[in-house]
Amino acid sequence: MLSARKTVRAMHEYHPPLAARQGLRLDFNENTDGCSPRVLERVRGITAEELARYPEREPVEAVVAAHLGLPAEHVLLTNGVDEAIHLLCEAYLEPSDEVMVVTPTFGMYEIFAEATGATVVRVQCGEELRFPFERVLAKLSEDTKLVAIASPNNPTGGVASREQLLAITSAAPQAAILVDEAYYEFHGQTVMSDVVRQENLFVARTFSKAYGLAGLRIGILAGPPGQMPMVRRVSSPYSVNAVALAALQVALEDRDYVLDYVADVTAGRERLEQELTRTGIPWWPSKANFVLMKIGMLHREFVAAMRQREILVRDRSADPGCDGCVRITLGTPTQTDKLLATLREVFAELKVGAEVKA
Repeated sequence: MLSARKTVRAMHEYHPPLAARQGLRLDFNENTDGCSPRVLERVRGITAEELARYPEREPVEAVVAAHLGLPAEHVLLTNGVDEAIHLLCEAYLEPSDEVMVVTPTFGMYEIFAEATGATVVRVQCGEELRFPFERVLAKLSEDTKLVAIASPNNPTGGVASREQLLAITSAAPQAAILVDEAYYEFHGQTVMSDVVRQENLFVARTFSKAYGLAGLRIGILAGPPGQMPMVRRVSSPYSVNAVALAALQVALEDRDYVLDYVADVTAGRERLEQELTRTGIPWWPSKANFVLMKIGMLHREFVAAMRQREILVRDRSADPGCDGCVRITLGTPTQTDKLLATLREVFAELKVGAEVKA
């Protein structure tokens, strides 16, 4: 009887709760206002001839590289950040290797690592969910071949400093160090330029968040030119589709749209943090487009009450160190107005603030 590999049968599964997402979607950290109108116009203008050809990503990679201030050989366009993670695992991991992840974090690091048969080493954030820099350094070993760090991190919103990231890169020259900057636009700090000088540093970004292109699945993997040819060997030449490539060029040109949206989100983030402080709900400082807060024992009831009012938020209570926590994405000023009004209503109904303080 046919059977999957033992490694695959033992893997964790990742099932994002995508079903029945009706209402204001503040649960998946997407752009809540959609992509740039100029992008939509370009997509609507895609010709039959363009769709009939195999996609050619190298010219667009050159455009993206120029946008990042890097030579083209440093940049690979990928099918979202997911593919970037997958490629690094395929290029560098043997079953005897170790992969280090800082938990709680994005679940796909572990899934792609486990698929290779490698051992996942988890380094837990402390009670305040800060980046555990010293513990990461202490856990590094000769068997460590990949370290995956999201900065800003999901679901906490916390960051690792450039100095910390480069110290880890130097401390583990035998390992690929992946810095996932999916939420870069909402933070503004990066190690992207350091891939030119660091022989084992890789940076991933996505256009699913600030740019509003989650449905097109397009991302970036940047790395040192001495290593990128090995990554390209395990990559499909057609993994990024023609529609995504066409849309990406226009999205990069419409910089004002992205800047305006990011400004709205960061202002909304501050408003939400102020509201949570006023209500007495614990929360964690975030540099992303979301805020993680601690609702406590009523986290399920809270999520359900918000859904009844057509606002979707994400229960993260199952994540390590996040018991009773809920994550809320920020959007436009009008959406933030609706969110805050609804929060006040639900908090009063469930007496959540009083329950947390008790």
